[in-house]
Amino acid sequence: MNTQPAVEVRELTRKFGDFVAVDRVSLTVAKGEVFGFLGPNGAGKSTTIRMLCGLLLPSSGEGRVAGFDIMTESETIKRHIGYMSQKFSLYDDLTVEENIDFYSGIYNVPRAKRRERKDWVLDMAGLADKRGLLTGALAGGWKQRLALGCAVLHEPPIVFLDEPTSGVDPLSRRQFWDLIAQMSHRGTTVFVTTHYMEEAEYCDELALIYRGRMIAKGEPAELKALIPEDILELRVDRPFEALEQLETSGLVKDVALFGDTLHAVVGDAAAGGAAVGAFLAERGFAARGITQVLPSMEDVFVSLIELEDRREQERQS
Repeated sequence: MNTQPAVEVRELTRKFGDFVAVDRVSLTVAKGEVFGFLGPNGAGKSTTIRMLCGLLLPSSGEGRVAGFDIMTESETIKRHIGYMSQKFSLYDDLTVEENIDFYSGIYNVPRAKRRERKDWVLDMAGLADKRGLLTGALAGGWKQRLALGCAVLHEPPIVFLDEPTSGVDPLSRRQFWDLIAQMSHRGTTVFVTTHYMEEAEYCDELALIYRGRMIAKGEPAELKALIPEDILELRVDRPFEALEQLETSGLVKDVALFGDTLHAVVGDAAAGGAAVGAFLAERGFAARGITQVLPSMEDVFVSLIELEDRREQERQS
């Protein structure tokens, strides 16, 4: 049985002049896995994915994608992967069906299979009744599905999705992730970059990249376990004013708005909850509830980035 990883890179680095966009990233992605590359805008996600897709040569490092060397076999890699960029590469002045036909040719889908693959894409994307519409007339969610279908027309073993749900509504994002899960269950490896915290929960494994460096990697539950502090959810009137007061109280390590609640990071939930409750009451805030909650991926994201910032300040001091 071939157990070679779908993606394996070591010390992957990309420099643009003196600027280090990707700094010695090492990672392994198993076959059939949904691997999430998480990070803020400008962290190095897109640069990394372009190197893995053979679109950008690394400055240094080594690795293999689909079994091919990223330094010497970039053209071969392109033929064995699917790629969907942040900006849809569809042609708005072509119909849905014409776009599929065009990409069938681009990806050299055998002529004998093109009708079968076209029907599969139309069915997968739910576009069978829209096949004759101009692509430019489609809503963002439908364009997104069509772009995914075109990226996997040639049945690649690995598909790279770079911020694929940027700019679409939450329902369309969830439906898109249902399609990703279906592909993964059929054995396709999916490597996806995102800055949406809720999407991280759908991945089998995650890597967090910040300022070009990978600062954490693991399953979502493993990353949540990296936070040593407790998280309190505060239901309080005037939450924004309460946040401003808590930020300078010295009682919490961090506090942030979560919808109509606050999440506060404390060393101990019991003692911290009592102190925060008393503090808010003294200042006239009505706390409707203070409960300990499991950290969300956003809590993890913020905590790990703040920890990295503190480490960077220590390195420079």
